Amino acid sequence: MKHIILYCLSALSLIACRSDFKKTNETDLHNTQEVIKTSNVSTDIYGNYVDNSYKLRNKGYDWLSVSVKKGPDQTLLISVRSRADKKKPTCTFDSRAYKKDDKTYESFYNGKKIIYNFSKNSINISTKYKADENVLAFFCSGGASIAGTYAKIFEPLDPEQLDKTSFSKVLTLQGVGFNIASIEKNGTNTLSIFTTGLQEKEFRETFDIDGTQVMDAEVEDLNSDGSPELLIYTQSDGSGSYGNVIAFSVNHLKSMSQVYFPPVADNEKINKGYMGHDKFSLVETSLVQRFPIYKDGDPNSNPSGGIRQVSYKLADGEAGSMFVVYKISNN
Repeated sequence: MKHIILYCLSALSLIACRSDFKKTNETDLHNTQEVIKTSNVSTDIYGNYVDNSYKLRNKGYDWLSVSVKKGPDQTLLISVRSRADKKKPTCTFDSRAYKKDDKTYESFYNGKKIIYNFSKNSINISTKYKADENVLAFFCSGGASIAGTYAKIFEPLDPEQLDKTSFSKVLTLQGVGFNIASIEKNGTNTLSIFTTGLQEKEFRETFDIDGTQVMDAEVEDLNSDGSPELLIYTQSDGSGSYGNVIAFSVNHLKSMSQVYFPPVADNEKINKGYMGHDKFSLVETSLVQRFPIYKDGDPNSNPSGGIRQVSYKLADGEAGSMFVVYKISNN
């Protein structure tokens, strides 16, 4: 863990004005819409979606993309990224979306409901109420917004132009703000965390997390002491996909320190049949971990022992705060 000085690495500084890019003219838009209209048909909502300007990227146009991945418990992991080879990214947004029906998911930011509507080969991002539309511009700069309709593509996003930010999220609770960003640069994946609103010492640090990806982040006052906890969920690369929690606790709104999360492998009560593929989430004031149970001989792709759910509570340890198991159930 090394201290960093430049606050400009925060998630909000990863986005910049798009005004220097060309604006898409009506002829270009018409041609692009024709390309989108004739795309292959797929009923799978997972994958990459792009705005109309993506087809014109070789002409210098800015563009936005939406990545949709499977999350825990019928949720989706939504990531909006923009072009980043000409200047700093325009828009950066990550969220977990919850299912309402087969075509509609929703997430929340500062009490505002964001809606994701899927149709054949497209996704539309909007807010439930028109008066809340400005929240979709918060994650962008230069007057841009993540609102709109995006068409699905059936090839990888342009690696030379795509923003290398693998995760970015801004969270706020009890007057404390958290900027979380994971960035791949020069072959190294790092996690940066910055706080705002602490009374004595802001937390500004970066961690080397090579070999893992940040999947999501949540904030909650887990011990009801008037100060929030920050939980960042990671997953290892490769077929095992072992999960982990990087957690922090705010101390009386003054400073922030790390919370210990015990490895599953060290706990004989829960490690039998464990081979990764963890999913984490907060349920009220508990941290819940769910993972498939493998029986002897099960291949990595086909566990047959059901699902184990482990619930943790925040507790005081000898060297600081830590998570302790208080409930285990197998389904």
